[in-house]
Amino acid sequence: MEQKDQLDQETISCSICLDLLNDPVTIPCGHSYCMSCIKGFWDGEDQRKIYSCPQCREAFTPRPVLKKSTMFAALVEQLKKTILQAAPADHCYAGPEDVACDVCTGRKLKAFKSCLTCLMSYCENHLQSHFESNKLKKHKLVEPSKKLQENICSRHDEVMKIFCRTDKKCICYLCTMDDHKGHDTVPAAAERTDRQRELEVSRLNIQQRIQDREKDVMLLQQEVEAVSLSADKAVEDSEKIFTQLIRFLQKRSSDVNQQIRSQQETEVSRVKELQEKLQQEITELKRKDAELKQLSHTEDHNQFLHNYPSVSQLSEPTDSSSINIRPLRYFEDVTAAVSKLRDKLQDILRDKWTNISLTGTEVDVLLSEPEPKTRAEFLKYSCEITLDPNTAHEWLLLSEGNRKVECMFPQQSYSSHTDRFTDKWQVLSRESLTGRCYWEVEWSDAVLFVAVTYNNISRAGNDSVFGRPLASRVGVYLDHRAGILSFYSVSETMTLLHRVQTTFTQPLYAGLYVYNLLGTAELCKVK
Repeated sequence: MEQKDQLDQETISCSICLDLLNDPVTIPCGHSYCMSCIKGFWDGEDQRKIYSCPQCREAFTPRPVLKKSTMFAALVEQLKKTILQAAPADHCYAGPEDVACDVCTGRKLKAFKSCLTCLMSYCENHLQSHFESNKLKKHKLVEPSKKLQENICSRHDEVMKIFCRTDKKCICYLCTMDDHKGHDTVPAAAERTDRQRELEVSRLNIQQRIQDREKDVMLLQQEVEAVSLSADKAVEDSEKIFTQLIRFLQKRSSDVNQQIRSQQETEVSRVKELQEKLQQEITELKRKDAELKQLSHTEDHNQFLHNYPSVSQLSEPTDSSSINIRPLRYFEDVTAAVSKLRDKLQDILRDKWTNISLTGTEVDVLLSEPEPKTRAEFLKYSCEITLDPNTAHEWLLLSEGNRKVECMFPQQSYSSHTDRFTDKWQVLSRESLTGRCYWEVEWSDAVLFVAVTYNNISRAGNDSVFGRPLASRVGVYLDHRAGILSFYSVSETMTLLHRVQTTFTQPLYAGLYVYNLLGTAELCKVK
């Protein structure tokens, strides 16, 4: 059924517009066309006064009178109804965002291709002539585009097929005769070929960089996994070690407690034994006292004298020299010894913990980004630094937005400030420095000391003096987190002057020390 409808549609289609006949007319040779299509075709033949059929080329003179073919009109209407009943799904029609077929009448279908030669867009049906005609086969077909008119020169209304390398724009052949006369021009296709080669080279470079970066990402992922495994093992091992240490301390605590209890038992047993002896002696003495009391009341002198020798005789007293009463102090030596052990253990752990923290810092440094090598890499971390007038020595004059410093006499009339240097001709930056920073200092007619310091540096005396790397232009690189501070002599190359690896505990400040009068130094604006 679909094939029959397609055949009917082809039979009553206009071979000029390739669409269903609209106001169909039949010319003398028997072929039928849309009235407007054949009129337009014959209008182009008016000069020759010979009118031909576009299909069979039969000639007619004079120009035939066109009359509407009622039979074909009825067939067209019937076919249109059939087509409407089996109309393509809505997604086949062009919407607001789609490129529409320029040939379709009524509701337009989506374009299947755009022709850069015709500067028109075609649906699949109307595109067939580009596949069947030898002349049209040479046309350049591209994906549907709404920008075909951009290929038309706005001045000459011609297709722009030429590229002007002088002005780097597409032009038409007429443009080469006026505005672009004498310019370096080539066919747009040739320029496209050259740029296409460059594009492919760029793509190869990009793809290589992607592979390199993916490899780097994979290596970093392996590094992350290695760090994680190492950290997990370190946590596991440290927990075992601390558990062993805790068990060891608990064992020692148990031993000390057992020794204390054992000594307690010995001492209590000794004391109780002595206590029993003394108690027995007290009982014996009380009995003697009662006998002596009774003897003292005897009225018979002879009886008194007879019994006195046996009653008055006392047993040897118990030795009490071992009695040494020290309330709550029996085991204070043990407590002192344990306290001393605790202090020693705390000192050891504190020292070792510092080493552990430093080790952690080293790990952190290993995981940080690599240190720059070239000046271009350093400049990625350049920062804007200005000088703080509140810290400047009174012989220093600041200018250029507090970026330049000059040692001058007489002294400046600065207000009193606790941050001001009073002995050395020095000044600090206003901004604190953390993270990754890079700056450069240049000077003339001066001996200049460049430094980085904490804000709590002394403002007077020998403790306030800055260090002294020597060069006419010095670059300073700081990685606060990694604890890296480097000084470079800056010329065509970067020459390392001094490098420090440490742990920074506070934000840092840039410092300048102008050593002689009339010397100047400036924080450079680097790009």
